[in-house]
Amino acid sequence: MASGSLVALDVDGTLTIGRHPPSRAVRLAVREAVERGDHVVLATGRSLRSVSRVIADLGLSQGYVVCSNGAVVVDLKTGLPVEVQRFAAGPVVEAVDRVLPGALFAVEVIGVGHQVSDEFPLGVLTGELTVAPLEKMIAEPVCRLTAWWPSRSPAQVVDQLGATRLPGADGSFDVGRPWMVAFAAGVSKRAALERLRVRLGVGAEATLAVGDGDNDIEMLRWAAHGVAMGQAPPLVRAAADAVTGTIMEDGLASALVAWSETRLF
Repeated sequence: MASGSLVALDVDGTLTIGRHPPSRAVRLAVREAVERGDHVVLATGRSLRSVSRVIADLGLSQGYVVCSNGAVVVDLKTGLPVEVQRFAAGPVVEAVDRVLPGALFAVEVIGVGHQVSDEFPLGVLTGELTVAPLEKMIAEPVCRLTAWWPSRSPAQVVDQLGATRLPGADGSFDVGRPWMVAFAAGVSKRAALERLRVRLGVGAEATLAVGDGDNDIEMLRWAAHGVAMGQAPPLVRAAADAVTGTIMEDGLASALVAWSETRLF
């Protein structure tokens, strides 16, 4: 029986859909994993503020959560970050502004919300939104920078920005919204989880990861046993050791039960 392992779980498309809470079957499976002594770690592109409702829904009060695609790691017992990867946003803003004229910018304020250069569309960002001069927003290194190109399509953002070098940072795009999110170069769920595995003293062979998105591919390859959700695209499924049911079929619950019943390490 798997015990004391590190169980890394993506959030959107794995634990939940949009604003819907995790299903009863998923909540039960997560609780049983915690009771077994497994280190259940949410690993998400969301900010800490955005994922806080999911943490509460699951009843997680201790352990760690990897937020902002690996840029922020938070101790749930204290609610404080134990690791923050930051980068100088000024050169990135300059590079983006050259190819996305009129773009709006936002920087994450950990656990609070965002500072924004102008009003963002309602519902795009979570937490408190404070309009501030762009120069002030990027005066100090940031953990996450979002560039929104109003009245454009996601494809247009990729076409204009996809080949642009971001000094000291890596960028990711959204298929549904015209934005780019930048993090410090080398930041990923995989990198944060590996450092966390060492911190927790968990063997490399005692790691499970479940996800469904492109930003989960490295995480799935990192884990001793990577599981893709049933609705994941082909590239994600190809990176995994196994494929479970879709989120509508409570695929995560099935994966956690299988992990508890089978010696996979």
